[in-house]
Amino acid sequence: MIRTALFAALFASAGVAVAAPANYDVDPTHTFAGYEVNHLGLSLQHGTFTKVSGKLSVDEAAKKGSVDVSIDANSLQTFLGDRDTHLKSADFFNVAKFPTLTYKSTAVVFKGDKPATVQGNLTLLGVTKPVTLTLARVSKGKNPMTGVETWGANAVATIKRSDFGMKTFVPAIGDEVKLNITLEATAAQGAQAAQ
Repeated sequence: MIRTALFAALFASAGVAVAAPANYDVDPTHTFAGYEVNHLGLSLQHGTFTKVSGKLSVDEAAKKGSVDVSIDANSLQTFLGDRDTHLKSADFFNVAKFPTLTYKSTAVVFKGDKPATVQGNLTLLGVTKPVTLTLARVSKGKNPMTGVETWGANAVATIKRSDFGMKTFVPAIGDEVKLNITLEATAAQGAQAAQ
């Protein structure tokens, strides 16, 4: 009986070690959230949020994970000052009242050994709606510059901005908005020390 209990305890502790998720911090210098939207039926115009923070958790053995990201709305850039000011006004992103956009996952779906889609909730202008990100490219490896384990991904999704209450100039400026996220996340400090 003692042997059985000891074996069970060792098995349980080994299982916990194998199944433990790895934690990563979003690298703000290599992570951007962008969008493209139809402008007057003439072209696709782009904007980029340059300040993104957050955390990832990936359990490759269990094929599970989580994403929790915050975007500084005031970091929006379109490379034209007057347009940036208008987009940050109450007509669009209303950054004075809603300074942060957030995305929190509810599930990470793997295809083979790598994440393929992230299901979660996007909060924009105080409105939360489900949004699924498709990972167009995802990889993991040691950053050759730093030696730190890093996940990289490019994710896309399409939303309707009117669903979040952003209706100014619809349909002249398209209601449908394509999201483009470029992300790198490095192993959290504790995880690096354990390597």
